Amino acid sequence: MARMVAGARRRALRDGDRQIDTAHLLHSLLEADPEARAAFEDGEQPARVLGYLVQRSIGYGLRWQAGAEGVPGPNPVPGWSPAAVAAMEVALERAAERADPRAGGVDLLAALAADPDCRAVEVLRRAGVDAELLAGRLCAALRRA
Repeated sequence: MARMVAGARRRALRDGDRQIDTAHLLHSLLEADPEARAAFEDGEQPARVLGYLVQRSIGYGLRWQAGAEGVPGPNPVPGWSPAAVAAMEVALERAAERADPRAGGVDLLAALAADPDCRAVEVLRRAGVDAELLAGRLCAALRRA
């Protein structure tokens, strides 16, 4: 997870964004974690998602720079969107339910896909991924693990 967070931070800085958002987390996660890429139902979906994220990073996502992702109000972690903080917290909670002290990439992918209002879900939808179905399938698999 540390490598994935570092990648998301670099991506946010390179994109000129004020904070790490859920799309940065998704991008870094899919690049860094083969288990997260393998969690998709269709083997072509991760490539489509990454393709959309690359397009976003070279300009299609500029409209997102106008505002912060997440709910209005104080930001719990400076440099992170509230939705990104919430996704990381949910990933840690999922790991704790399994008595695992560390969250994995699939925990984070499940948390991202389960938030219908985050940018990561917008990216998943635009790439043709049913985020709700993905979240449900991952949550069920994580409960069995």
